[in-house]
This record gives sequence, structure tokens and C-alpha cells, in this order.
Amino acid sequence: MDSMWRNLWCLFVFVSLIPFNFGSLSANFYESSCPKLLSTVRREVVKAVAKEYRMGASLLRLHFHDCFVNGCDASVLLDDTSNFTGEKTAIPNKDSLRGFEVIDGIKTLVEASCPSVVSCADILSIAARDSVVALGGPSWVVALGRRDATTASFDRANNDLPSPFLDLPDLVSAFSNKGFDTKELVALSGSHTIGQARCSMFRVRAHNETTIDSEFAASLRSNCPFSGDDDKLSSLDVRTPSSFDTAYFKNLIQNKGLLHSDQALFSNGSADSHVTSYSSNPSAFFTDFAAAMVKMSNLSPLTGTDGEIRSDCRKINA
Repeated sequence: MDSMWRNLWCLFVFVSLIPFNFGSLSANFYESSCPKLLSTVRREVVKAVAKEYRMGASLLRLHFHDCFVNGCDASVLLDDTSNFTGEKTAIPNKDSLRGFEVIDGIKTLVEASCPSVVSCADILSIAARDSVVALGGPSWVVALGRRDATTASFDRANNDLPSPFLDLPDLVSAFSNKGFDTKELVALSGSHTIGQARCSMFRVRAHNETTIDSEFAASLRSNCPFSGDDDKLSSLDVRTPSSFDTAYFKNLIQNKGLLHSDQALFSNGSADSHVTSYSSNPSAFFTDFAAAMVKMSNLSPLTGTDGEIRSDCRKINA
């Protein structure tokens, strides 16, 4: 009950401070053209997360990996073809991104009631928000009116998306390149309070690093041997993996960050104070995370006559 009221309080404070228009985007963009859009997306996301809680983290990550490459334009959803290489096979995405079928299902339903009206980019933005809410996290106003890219960038996906092996200075630089400060970097990293990572992403940390709790490292090694089993999964948050909360930050203070880039946020550096603050102040984390997500979802959107409204999120219109 306390958690529910805290979430509602954060939502009230956050929404009351933010206007409903974001440049050329607007929260009521589809109010007349597709009035059931928000309820449709919410219903399908809740259904998908109830079936597999990990899907909430997957949809959130899908949105992040879209926005960090050329902006929030649904370029990450495009399939490769014989004469086109998209972003799905880039190193940070290959055998890692999930949730495409959920977005496809939502798009099919939306197209049935509002054909050629709602972009895949907007569906992805709404789904990311609703995934966080479904797992107990904060809500925020999603500005709408994005259009879909007709191109993608394999090279930028490889170069712009932060690696799980980065140290703090490189993380700060990667996020600064997108307009985020260190506090926003920490807030957005708090999304790792949900989700899982493959063994290949934390093997070196589990077996070789010293800034890791010894018992935690031993438990990771039992699931992730020195070689092989690359695809075995471990939760990014060992405390409450299916709840969007502040346990992630408490883990970092105890040297129980799963990824090297996680623990780098609490390493006698400029991010330590933010980690400590969020670990004991859920309302501050929720408010700051929501604000950072609004900022991220507004990275270089295509609007007006730019791009298109794809009828199929996996391919550009014929």
C-alpha cells in the first residue's frame, strides 16, 4: 500500500510540473484520430508482462536502444533485407533485444481501428512507459506525434549504445553526447532494477574483478562458468527482479552490481552521491527517472512530413 501511494504521489508531482505540449509533440496528438490508442497499448503491455515479467524490461530496453541511435524513430524495429542492413544485428542488439512480437501485436490492433495513423515510434514510447508502470514503477506523460524512420544505422548502433563494460568516464561521455548529465545517467541506469543479462555480459566481472561482493561473485560463477553457457541469464537486480524499485542502487552500494557498467556508478566517482541518494529515497528516484525518460523519448523525433507512418513496424512502406 505504501508503494502504491508513493507511486501515485510521484506521478501527481511529476505530471503537475510538465506541460502537455513538447515542441511539435503533444500528449493528446491522437485524441481524435485514434482515441483508443492508449488503452489498447496499456492492455497489451499488461498482458505481456503478466505472462512474462521480463518482457517489461525488454520493452523498456527496446525503446532505449531505439532513441539512442538517431533518435526515437522506430529504426530499431526494421528487419534486415537483401539490400538493407538495419540495427538489429549490431553487436549491442544481436541475440539480445526482445519484445518485437509484442510491438507487432499492438501495431496490428491499432491498424485495425486507426489505419495509417499511429507510428511505431509512438507505440514503442507508450509501451516503454506502460511496462514500467506494470512492474510498479512511476508513470509519465508521453508526448506523441513521432513518425517512423525509413532508414536505420548499423554503425551508430554499434558506436552510440553504451557498452556494459564501460567505466564511469566513458559512461558519462556516452550519455553526455545525448544531452544527459551524470544524475540523469544514474537515474536511467536505475532501469536495471528489472531485467536480466546474458552470461557473456558479466563473465569477466564475476571471475576477474575485485570490486564485487565475494558471495555474489561465487553465485554468479556457479551459473556462468569461465567458458561456455554464454546465453545463461542472471537478474540485473538480485533482490527484487520483478519489481521496479530502488533495490538496484542498494545492490551497487554492496558491490552487487551485475554488470561492470552498473558497478562503475558506485566507484568513488562523481555518480556515488546520486546512487546513495536514490537508494534511500524512492520518490526522488521515481521522479527523476520519469523526467529523464520524457527527455529521452524526445530525442530527435521525426515530425511533420519527415519519415512515414509504417503499416508494418518491421519494414518501410512499399
